[in-house]
Amino acid sequence: MTIDQAQQQVDDWIKTVGVRYFNELTNLGILMEEVGELSRLMVRTYGEQSFKESDKGKEIADEMADVLWVLICLANQTGVNLTEALQKNFEKKNIRDAERHKQNDKLQ
Repeated sequence: MTIDQAQQQVDDWIKTVGVRYFNELTNLGILMEEVGELSRLMVRTYGEQSFKESDKGKEIADEMADVLWVLICLANQTGVNLTEALQKNFEKKNIRDAERHKQNDKLQ
C-alpha cells in the first residue's frame, strides 16, 4: 500500500463506517493519546519500566498503526498530501544533513 492509497482508504473508511471526521483539534488530541500509548509500550518493552496488567496483549505495531491512522486523518482534513510532504522532507534532510551526522562524534 502506498501512502496515497492509505490516505484514500482512510478517507473512504471515515466517510462510510466512521460517518465523518472528528474535527481537527479532536484528532490532534487523539493523536497525542495514541502517541502516549505507543510511548508507554515502548518504555516498557525497551526501557526500564515493568509491564502492568493493563499493558498485556498490546502490540507496538498496532500502536504505531493507530498513530499513523490519526496522522493520516489530520493530513486528509488539512489537505496535506503525505507523499509529497515526505518527499520534500527527504530533500530538506539531504541538503541540511548531508555531512552533519557523519561529523557527529556521538554517532561514531
